[in-house]
Amino acid sequence: MQKKHGKPKIITKDELASGVKSFRIHAPLIAAKAKPGQFVIIRIDERGERIPITIVDSDSEEGTLTLIVQEVGKTTKKLGRMREDEEIADLVGPLGNPSEIENFGQVVVIGGGVGVTAAYEEAKALKKAGNRVISIIGARNKDLLFFEQEMRQVSDELNITTDDGTRGRKGFVTDVLKDLIDQRRHIDLVFAVGPTIMMKIVSKITEPHGIRTIVSLNPIMLDGTGMCGACRVRIGGQTKFTCVDGPDFDGHLVDFDELMTRQRMYLKEEKLALQMYENNVR
Repeated sequence: MQKKHGKPKIITKDELASGVKSFRIHAPLIAAKAKPGQFVIIRIDERGERIPITIVDSDSEEGTLTLIVQEVGKTTKKLGRMREDEEIADLVGPLGNPSEIENFGQVVVIGGGVGVTAAYEEAKALKKAGNRVISIIGARNKDLLFFEQEMRQVSDELNITTDDGTRGRKGFVTDVLKDLIDQRRHIDLVFAVGPTIMMKIVSKITEPHGIRTIVSLNPIMLDGTGMCGACRVRIGGQTKFTCVDGPDFDGHLVDFDELMTRQRMYLKEEKLALQMYENNVR
């Protein structure tokens, strides 16, 4: 936890797209140890819930972390309304196992929605390790697409898709992946992060071809240390805890259907909490 250096403070805040905010937070103890693939658990105030957020970037010299948040529920909307110089109650991390980074050869990095931010950190690390990086990023429309230039800088080839065709190719990131395979492009590794259904389809596409596929999972989390068991997932028929065993797993072994069911467990309560919060704000 960030204690010795005081409470974590928001240094800068920027809006990347509608409902998507980028925060640079002063948290030197975490920044000194953070590696690609890891995350933090954040609690905005003393009565707030704990939510996991992927570490997009870290600067050990400045002692800062970059976190990108999509406003979808009460806590993320509340965080989105915070201002620069405000303090955050708790920030715990870095949590989870770092991604496996080595020179695999030619890798495909896929990011969907806000998952593009985690894909960027992965692509950057894989490129630095000597890989040839083919990146695929997608969003519902051009207004929700971000990190295009950042991804271009760390990719040998960048493919862009939008559901409605307002930017790049009309369709889904999985359509581009299918094309790469159909073109018999050599692929040593696929890394995917984003909506669960997208990661499921990516894994289904690559499995018949024996292409190693790593996915970064984001189930319900509470403490982030394996104590509560809320983030359990089924991997190859065995129960794993995403916070301590992941978040990266072999996509061909993940029980995505069970994961998606668990993600909907508190949907009713989440909608009610958001409604109550927005009514109070108004």
